[in-house]
Amino acid sequence: MKIVLIGYRGTGKSAVGALVAQHLQLSCVGMDAEIVNRAGIPIPEIVEKYGWPTFRDMESEVARDLAARDHMVIDTGGGVIERAENIVALQKDAVVIWLKASVATIVSRIQGDTQRPSLTGGKSFTEEVETVLAGRVSKYKQAAQYEIDTDQLTPKQVADRVCRIYRR
Repeated sequence: MKIVLIGYRGTGKSAVGALVAQHLQLSCVGMDAEIVNRAGIPIPEIVEKYGWPTFRDMESEVARDLAARDHMVIDTGGGVIERAENIVALQKDAVVIWLKASVATIVSRIQGDTQRPSLTGGKSFTEEVETVLAGRVSKYKQAAQYEIDTDQLTPKQVADRVCRIYRR
């Protein structure tokens, strides 16, 4: 059994994943970090050189590889739900938990992040978050077995909730 954390950037997946893994004595793998490790270049450079479709192909390969493993926490990239095949793979022998947050919270948490290129181009940062999140909410909801709103919670509080879900 594994724990798969899904949600938009800035909802706490990386911080919570590390805390949950430590508490449950599981390994934790960040899909974005794994993609960067395999490619040998940062995500903005992957997208600039090869485009979003190639990045999504790499993401699907990592999802398939991680789905075959067990006893771990998987911190997914925010767009992993863009391809149904990723979710089908990651749901195998897993508890999928959607960490969600409001646009205002997301923007306040990740406004200075330079590790992801724009998904929409030409929009303000807040408009991009609003647009992309609106298009993904139904996919997150469909993919997840559980939802945790992280707006008013610390990463530790969210991690405690994830651990309780996992132990059920």
